Amino acid sequence: MRATVPAPADPTVDGRRAHAWRLVAALAVTQTVGYGTLYYAFPVLLRPMAATLGASATTVTGALTVSVLGGALMAVPVGRWLDRHGGRALMTVGSVAATALLLAWSQVRTVGQLYAVLVAIGVTGAMVLYEPAFAVVVSWFGPDRRPTALLVVTLVAGFASTVFMPLTGLLEAHLGWRGALLVLAAVHGAVTVPLHALTVRRPRSGHPTGRTGRADDADRRALVVTAMRDARFRILAAALTAHGVATSVMTVHLVGYLVSRGHPPTVAAATAGLLGVLSVTGRLVLAGARRRVPVATVVAVVFGVQAVAVAALPWLAGSRAGAVVGVVGFGLGFGVASLATPALLADRYGATAYASIAGRLAAAVTVAKAVAPVAAATALGGPGGYPLLLAVVAACCAVAAVGMLARAGSPSPVGPGPSG
Repeated sequence: MRATVPAPADPTVDGRRAHAWRLVAALAVTQTVGYGTLYYAFPVLLRPMAATLGASATTVTGALTVSVLGGALMAVPVGRWLDRHGGRALMTVGSVAATALLLAWSQVRTVGQLYAVLVAIGVTGAMVLYEPAFAVVVSWFGPDRRPTALLVVTLVAGFASTVFMPLTGLLEAHLGWRGALLVLAAVHGAVTVPLHALTVRRPRSGHPTGRTGRADDADRRALVVTAMRDARFRILAAALTAHGVATSVMTVHLVGYLVSRGHPPTVAAATAGLLGVLSVTGRLVLAGARRRVPVATVVAVVFGVQAVAVAALPWLAGSRAGAVVGVVGFGLGFGVASLATPALLADRYGATAYASIAGRLAAAVTVAKAVAPVAAATALGGPGGYPLLLAVVAACCAVAAVGMLARAGSPSPVGPGPSG
């Protein structure tokens, strides 16, 4: 009887898999630091900055809006770059630039300078935050391991506000807002630049057809055209845009609404702060349920729960317990879209042109998220007030839920990306 000798493990495959998970760990850290310093520091420093610059809080808040719009303008070219060249150079250069801009932010003396710096931060954010990170993960993992990899990145990064908002507040209390930004810049540069430079690279993959260069570009363009003409993509874009409007409006105006219902500002802020923790909870719910139910169906249910929770807030928010119940219902869907979107796009259109397709989707959603809070603030001055605003938010969540149901269960027009 001959003994069966097991085949030796392929060191190339094992090494690729080990690096893929090191990459996930690195991106989880850089996304946490990136969002914490480039985004969540702003609301903490808003009022001290306004006082120093001699401007209203509304005027200073506009800088964040133009920052988000700057990122939206970069979404499409960044997507093209990622598909052609990968994320290493882009994310490393973006991290260096973002560090320099945090330093520049600490030195602004006028509102105009603040706006200019924040627009540039929005541009660099498009180079280093979720969209490029997701594109890198998609290029390294196939459909079997991709959901877990994306979940790890988004779960860790979901605590960015929990870590950096209190940290920024502590720094501001001891060093002032300028000193706080200097420390945040040092943290950002020390963490994100080396991690992006040393861990982000393209996976080694052959070209079965022997074609590279222009032929690859033509293939990617064809896939992008296929996606743009796909009715399911347009439905997904409409659903996510509607949901983006709802989440951005609630993020900005929830505290004000709770205060208007008689809650002390500290209680209102603490209740609204549940959204960050619940975003992680929602992602865990999605990760567990997707093993039995299509992702789009799970997301549709969560968006439907959000619609009901917001619609019920006028009756619930009069008490603290009711306000918490309403915020919990809405918060379960707060971070679901960021995890579901890359999975839905990669499963349907593959990895070859993922970043280009995702960039087009991100541009539309980001513009809506930037404009919606400003439009909502204007609407609050009208006769409808908060009840009308909440009705619109609930309707947006309902539209998003219906769109996801329409998107669920459709066959893929192109093959999936490479497995990893």
